[in-house]
This record gives sequence, C-alpha cells and structure tokens, in this order.
Amino acid sequence: MTRLHLFDMDGTLLRGTTASLEIARTAGCVPELLELEAAFADGRLDTRGFAAALGRLWRGLSPDLVARAFTEAPWMRGLAEVMSDIRRRGEHSVVVTMSPDFFAERLVAFGVDAVAASRFPTLPLRTAPDPAGILTPADKVDIMDRIRTSWGLDRGSCVAYGDSGSDIPLFRALQDTVAVNAAPAVREIARYHYDGDDLCEAYRIVADATRFPQQKEQRPS
Repeated sequence: MTRLHLFDMDGTLLRGTTASLEIARTAGCVPELLELEAAFADGRLDTRGFAAALGRLWRGLSPDLVARAFTEAPWMRGLAEVMSDIRRRGEHSVVVTMSPDFFAERLVAFGVDAVAASRFPTLPLRTAPDPAGILTPADKVDIMDRIRTSWGLDRGSCVAYGDSGSDIPLFRALQDTVAVNAAPAVREIARYHYDGDDLCEAYRIVADATRFPQQKEQRPS
C-alpha cells in the first residue's frame, strides 16, 4: 500500500534541539535566540512574530554558516536509511516544519522527497520574511491534504511523526501517528510512541503494524 510519511523536523528528526538553536550556536547568538523562544513560549510572539525577529537577529546570515550548522546538528540516526526504504517501497516522504526553508530544504540530501517550511528571503538575509510565507501549526494539516491529494492518497494512507504542540493539529487529523521523544500532550493523542535516537526504530513501528495489524499500539522503548 502506498503511504505518505510526514516528518516534523525540530525535536523529531533533530534530537532535542531546533534549527534555530543550531544556527544560533554556530552564529554565536544563543542568548538572544533563547530570549525569542521564551517570548514565543509565553505567547508574546506568534510564529510570524518569531520569524520576523529571526530575520532581524540573523541579518547577513550566510549560506556557509547555515551549511555548517546543518552538518553539525544532532540528527536522528538512520535518517537516510529510512528515507531510502520509504522510496524503495514506492511510498513518499515529506518534512513539514515551521523552521526556515534555507535550513530544512537541505534534508533533500538525505533522500526526503519534499520539504514544506517557512519561506525566508534568499541568503544572506537582507530583508524580513514575508509573514504570508511563515507556517503555523494549522498549516501542517493543509499541507498534508494538498500533498496527499496530489498523489491520489486519502488521510488513511498518511503517517505523521512529531514531538511537540505544533504537531497536535496534524495528529488530530490522522489515525496513524508516532510520538517521537514527545511532550506529554502529544503522547496522549499519538497512536504509537518511540523514545530513543534511532529513526529506523520509530519508522519500524508503523511498518510492523502494517504487516501485522494485530500488533498495533505496541512500541519498543
């Protein structure tokens, strides 16, 4: 059966961190980034306000610095192997993230079929991002519906992997969902759970459940 696998990036494919934090570490502006994240967490900034603040903080950010941040980031083990197996089965993989596209789109090198991310100006950053191009959690559902429809799939053929509140709308829209090192609110609504650093294990939960339906709801820990 053809499936669409939808992966969150921050905290899911990236272990315990975010693209913004990895860029900030490389650029030497972690304290400023943490202040922005605190403002986002307590509601003083929404996703668009956060993106605008990033545009100001990272003015002049270079492609070379982003490439280094991406390469040195702590990715889940088995990422390329999972994407290769998805493709071998004739299935599809998409990363859907609210993080900047200039970071997330580099995942194509791991074999991801497509990436949907917040649109930022071309590097080096000289202008603020257009608010219309910045994704929200609700956009993840719209993106999923648009992509699955283009491939002739229904929602029952989609699997989502995520870890945080931004994944909740997508998890509520789908039946097959995998909480990966997830927050309690996500674990409560996920069908499957995985804690660890190997994406192959998280992916295998869904693959095994497909082959052996009577074993659904089980998870390795």
